[in-house]
Amino acid sequence: MKILVLQHARVEHPGSLRDFLREDGHSWHPVELDEGEALPGLDGYDALWVLGGPMDVWQESEFGWLRSEKELIREAVEVRGMPFLGLCLGHQLLAEALGGKCGKAEQSEVGVMDVSLTGEGEHSLFFDGVAETFKCLQWHGAEVTEMPPGAVALATSEACAVQAMSWGPRAFSAQFHVEVEADTVSNWAAIPDYADALRAAFGENGVQQLSEACAGAMPEFNRIAERVYLNWLHAAVRS
Repeated sequence: MKILVLQHARVEHPGSLRDFLREDGHSWHPVELDEGEALPGLDGYDALWVLGGPMDVWQESEFGWLRSEKELIREAVEVRGMPFLGLCLGHQLLAEALGGKCGKAEQSEVGVMDVSLTGEGEHSLFFDGVAETFKCLQWHGAEVTEMPPGAVALATSEACAVQAMSWGPRAFSAQFHVEVEADTVSNWAAIPDYADALRAAFGENGVQQLSEACAGAMPEFNRIAERVYLNWLHAAVRS
């Protein structure tokens, strides 16, 4: 499988999922939109992944490529039926590309927090083998406020109703992060907007506190990442 990966910050890459792709012999081609790289066509790719970033989905005047990125996502998912995975910003972009809405969250989520599966999520292939409630890394101040027509909420939390969703048989997205590695927090904290959110949540010692929290949860993070990756892969190849 050859996967097109849209990135919005060079350090916000597929993370631990890269190991699984490499082990299975899949290739992935990153496009760094925030650095001015052009969106390619979808021909020649088997799937589309869209990752996180510090910008918001509605900042099209400041980040002009957001509009064309949403159009590409819609073409991939709605028109071509390509397998799709969206994380954080990618989750929100999927919602908007298909007719949903996003906005500022009433309560930002930054830290290692619990997410719970909905009834639909418990029966979804995407979360097969994942506990009903599990810990994950959250780092967002925006959220999906209205799912697109046909979408199904798969996971939720007290502060964010749509923590994960599916659209059709092969498009899945999550507001939280599954791709966490040992250096994720320190790398992302170098992004000013992320650093501000971390400081607001934890104070000046936020990098150390969140790094330690992630280190303690890393075995669970790794298990969930592998399970979700395998589940996504199984969904991607089904007709």
